[in-house]
Amino acid sequence: MNFVPYAVPFFLLLILVELAWGWLKGNNTYRINDSLNSLSLGLLSTVTKFVFLNIGLLVFSNIGQNHALWSFNIMSTSHWLLGILLYDFLYYWYHRISHERQLFWGSHVVHHQSEDYNLSTALRQTSTSFLTTWVFFIPCFFLGMPIYMYVSIATAHLVYQFWVHTQHIGKLGFLEWFIVSPSNHRVHHAQNPDYIDKNYGGLFIVWDRLFGTFQEEDEQQKPIYGIRVPLSSWNPLWANLHIFVNMARDAWRTNAWKDKLRVLWSKTGWRPADVAQRYPANKSDLNHFTKYDPKLSTRAKYAMVGQYLLLTFFHLWSAGQVTKLPYELLWAVVIAQLLTIMVIGAVLDGKPFVRGLELSRLVVMTGILYSTFTANLISMDWLYYAIVYLVVSASLMWVCIKNESSSEAAASSDPA
Repeated sequence: MNFVPYAVPFFLLLILVELAWGWLKGNNTYRINDSLNSLSLGLLSTVTKFVFLNIGLLVFSNIGQNHALWSFNIMSTSHWLLGILLYDFLYYWYHRISHERQLFWGSHVVHHQSEDYNLSTALRQTSTSFLTTWVFFIPCFFLGMPIYMYVSIATAHLVYQFWVHTQHIGKLGFLEWFIVSPSNHRVHHAQNPDYIDKNYGGLFIVWDRLFGTFQEEDEQQKPIYGIRVPLSSWNPLWANLHIFVNMARDAWRTNAWKDKLRVLWSKTGWRPADVAQRYPANKSDLNHFTKYDPKLSTRAKYAMVGQYLLLTFFHLWSAGQVTKLPYELLWAVVIAQLLTIMVIGAVLDGKPFVRGLELSRLVVMTGILYSTFTANLISMDWLYYAIVYLVVSASLMWVCIKNESSSEAAASSDPA
């Protein structure tokens, strides 16, 4: 059973509750740009699953049917408990290697890019995990874990991790010894030298205590969230690809053939010596840390929130139609949402090319509507709904672009 779709409405409600609580307590941990970017990355992670083949599921099914050495009984409580322990143990090693090896870090890094820490950070998920993550959970199927049990445990495990992404819950006494809590997970998301690459557990923190990767949160050392070489962008596509692109650049630029190959399986942060000397990484100064925070006008912020609410309705509708839509229409839905969050990211970044990008989005989406309608993939009624959506979306985006352009023009004409 997949628990995530049932949990999403509660996730969104709890984000609003945490936001209201922070305002009331004078400790707001949200910024509109960062939160919208986290939500965009979560959305992108979901829509990519609409169209990409689940390689892991095919491998799991084959192993379970033909090579299982044992068999879990889904009617046995003890087998479910054993399955939870096994999954969490494997998750610890998947999570640890995803931090310690550059190839896997390239996928996992998305979850750590936020320089804020709140419940929206939990929704900040990668879109490339289908390529590598499944490898770590193959032992479940050699031991005969049914797909139903695996999906139930994996999704419940993911749902559990949502609530630990908050700064408003302190330490939990003796529970800190056994479970992953907000306190020890704040350490995991920090880039402070004493905190970095610690506390990998998903449900139980005992694995970190056993294998030497546990670090307690120190009240005298406030966590600094984010990654050592900051992304400094709200582009969701770049967020998913920048590590892989940088690896390819390093492999191309280095003169040593062994280093070209070593880049692929190197420790996270390693770079060929000749490349590192010519192209040094710009790491954050943690003693004078400032968050990436391009400013938006109040009007543009409201328009962006409206745009995102509109996109959310579209996304939830498409998620509910996945099993009913033709594959070509699924691709159209994915492209429409990808283009929209790309423009949202460009607006938040204040990119000068945002007008052209928005125009391209409108042209492509208009072309998609025309082609899907003429191919009889959508009815006249759905065409009307889609046109209304596109007009409202374009209007909100234009408010943002026009308002920000006006602000820049006013600032540039200021004699000061």
